[in-house]
Amino acid sequence: MRIMFGRFRFLDEENNTEIDFDGEVFDGIVYPAPEYQNVDDEYALASLLVLPPVSPSKIICVGLNYSDHARELNMPVPENPILFLKPPTAVLPHNGCISYPAVSRQVDYEAELAVVIEKDGHNIDLEDAYSYIAGFSCFNDVTARDLQKADGQWTRAKSFDTFAPLGPFIVTPEELEQQGLNPENLNIQTRITDADGNVRICQNSNTSEFIFKIPELISFISSVMTLKKGDVIATGTPPGVGQLIPGDLVDVEIEGIGTLSNAVIDEI
Repeated sequence: MRIMFGRFRFLDEENNTEIDFDGEVFDGIVYPAPEYQNVDDEYALASLLVLPPVSPSKIICVGLNYSDHARELNMPVPENPILFLKPPTAVLPHNGCISYPAVSRQVDYEAELAVVIEKDGHNIDLEDAYSYIAGFSCFNDVTARDLQKADGQWTRAKSFDTFAPLGPFIVTPEELEQQGLNPENLNIQTRITDADGNVRICQNSNTSEFIFKIPELISFISSVMTLKKGDVIATGTPPGVGQLIPGDLVDVEIEGIGTLSNAVIDEI
C-alpha cells in the first residue's frame, strides 16, 4: 500500500470546532503528525475533509514542457523553460469546486505533475535538485483561455480563485521509488464526466515527454527566484487541453500519485 502525506480537517461536533492537522495516509487511515495535540491517534480518511496538502508562497508554472504538446501545436521547442506564476489564493483542494467566472466564456483544464519543494533554495545545482523535493502531487492549471488571448499576457486568466486545484496528497520520491516508478516516466490523464454521466478521456500522455526534466526546472527557476519550503512547481501539460463547463467533473490522474477530482460550478 502507498504511504502519502496531506493536510486534513476534522469537525469536532461535540465542541463545535474544526481541527486542522497534517498527517500520513495509509490504507484509508490518516495518522496525525506527532506535533499535533488534542487529536486522536488515527482517523478514517472518509471522516475528514481533505485540504490542500501545502500552502505555497507561490506556484511556478511551466508552459510548453511536453514534446507531444509542442507537436500538437506545431510550435518549436523552447530554448529555456517558459515560466509564469499563479497566486496562492487560487489553490483549491481535492473535491473542491472550480468556480466558472462570469466574465469568461472559455475555461480550460490542464493536467500537470506538481513538484512540492522541501526546503528553501536559491541557485540550486542540477545534481542537488532532488534533495529539494518533498514530493509530488496532481495539479490542474485551470485557465480562462478567452481572457488569456484577450489580455495578451496570462495573469488574469490563470489567477481566479479556485484555478489551482492541487492534491489530493503528496507522494515522496522514496515512495515512488519503492513502487518502481520514476517521476519522469509516469502516465498522466485527464477525464471529464459531464452532467449526464458520460465520461471521456481528454489528455493521455506520459511525463517522459518532458522537454525540461525536473532537476533542470528546479535549477532554472531557483536561478531566477528563491524557492521556499512548500512552493509548488507545475511542470506543464500534455496535449489534449480543452474546455470545461459547469456541471462537469474533472479528474487528473497521475500514475503512482493519485487522482485529483473537482466539480465545475457557476460563479456564486
